[in-house]
Amino acid sequence: MNSAIVHIPEREKYPKISPANNVDLLGTRYKVLGTPKRYNKPMALEEYKRKRRFEATPEPPPEISTKTGHRFVVQKHRASRLHYDFRLELDGVLKSWAVPKGPSLDPADKRLAMHVEDHPVSYFDFEGNIPPDNYGAGSVMVWDVGVWAALSSTPVDGKYVPTTDDEARQMLAKGDLKFRLAGKRLKGDFALVKMKGRRAGSKGNEWLLIKKHDAYEAADYDIDQYDSSVLSDRSMDEIAGDEASAEWRSRPAGRGKLKAAWLADAVAKLEQKKAAEKAASKTSARKASSAKGKKPGSAKPAKSTKPAPTPIASVDAEKKTKKPRLKSA
Repeated sequence: MNSAIVHIPEREKYPKISPANNVDLLGTRYKVLGTPKRYNKPMALEEYKRKRRFEATPEPPPEISTKTGHRFVVQKHRASRLHYDFRLELDGVLKSWAVPKGPSLDPADKRLAMHVEDHPVSYFDFEGNIPPDNYGAGSVMVWDVGVWAALSSTPVDGKYVPTTDDEARQMLAKGDLKFRLAGKRLKGDFALVKMKGRRAGSKGNEWLLIKKHDAYEAADYDIDQYDSSVLSDRSMDEIAGDEASAEWRSRPAGRGKLKAAWLADAVAKLEQKKAAEKAASKTSARKASSAKGKKPGSAKPAKSTKPAPTPIASVDAEKKTKKPRLKSA
């Protein structure tokens, strides 16, 4: 367990395993203080709203969450070009970056990450298909989920330790955000660093996503080894072929009995969808079977693909007509 005690505001605390001792997923002890201020403005999702026609896309509506949290999600997005969307929950929205090659656990990889518009928190478990002629048209997979904690801008005893959301905002504004991930596939310390140099045609939204050296680093990391959803276990091709994925449904209310209700609800939603599709398939099969039983004489016997046997008489005749071989001199 980390010996450092991190003072953070009430409701801004990093998700814990044990409420009794305030220890989080990565073993950091917390002491909870006060109540946080609200930093969100109604304009936070205006760009997200402007780019989409919600009557034609299954993506969730632009609603700012009234609850604070520290979840993260990585969505594999097969649009005009395959890329990964990296999102951190902060101030009731998902701060978002498009990463063309995807995140890496190899510190030698410095992944380009394009800072894009904030997304609603309800986008966290969006998995499905965005129809053609819509912004971002293509298939979306939930590639990884977990929680995150901002790390101090300066080390304490040679190590970066979890810090407050206030400092996270300051680091974002400065263009150097250090953070720790505890996901299913991504773990350990990372940094998002804004590129300073402005190239020709640059929009000024270029960042680098970099893995820090720690116990979770992996040399020559291959992101393609994971090609399934952490929520539904489906591949991109399976998601692309799922017509039911073209409709977004809001996540049901938390059940309160599970340690990770937000994840259980997302999985339950997908299981309900699968059950409905299975029931519909069985109904169609029963109808087809019933229709076949009503007209027993209408079905034509299948033609045999085997060749007809050759009559014995014709074989004997063929043997008689064959010319005898000439003996060599």
